[in-house]
Amino acid sequence: MQALKDFSVLIHPGLNGAGEDHWQTHWERAFPDFVRVQQADWERPVYDVWAARLTEYVNKAPKPVILVPHSAGTSLAMKWSFDQPALAKKVAGVFFVAPSDRDRWKSPDGGGPQGFGGMILKRLPYPSAVVAGRDDDRVTFDRAQDFAKAWGSMFFDGGMNGHLGSAAKLGLWPEGLVFLGQFLATLPE
Repeated sequence: MQALKDFSVLIHPGLNGAGEDHWQTHWERAFPDFVRVQQADWERPVYDVWAARLTEYVNKAPKPVILVPHSAGTSLAMKWSFDQPALAKKVAGVFFVAPSDRDRWKSPDGGGPQGFGGMILKRLPYPSAVVAGRDDDRVTFDRAQDFAKAWGSMFFDGGMNGHLGSAAKLGLWPEGLVFLGQFLATLPE
């Protein structure tokens, strides 16, 4: 079993970033080696811009990468993995939290994420896990399980915690850390 110290852990928030109450922010504080992929504009995600920044961080990572994306960050990681197959080989695994269903989510004002396309339902080129809330307003629990199956991912039940973001007030989210540990324990040496 590999240890957390064997990886470069890259945190990637979704739309609007991860504020002070978000578990991703708590994880970064608790684990100083976790690095947040910083985007210039968290309110208006554009796939090409976000993907370029993710590419930059993966290229700079000194160890095999574990990505920890949330919400729209999961859409980025999914699409990026197929658009950047050579770089995706540097990814040891992805811990997807609260994937948004891009096939049904539409912004009422026509804004929101641009260029991310629909959901890709093919096996991912690395080990992965999906955590989904049973009452998430951006993806049904069954649909999240479908993503996990199509991607070849482990699946974890995030309970009745909505979109598993700031509104859920998860703090350090100990259950999520347990899920992450269980996922990491399955990765090959």
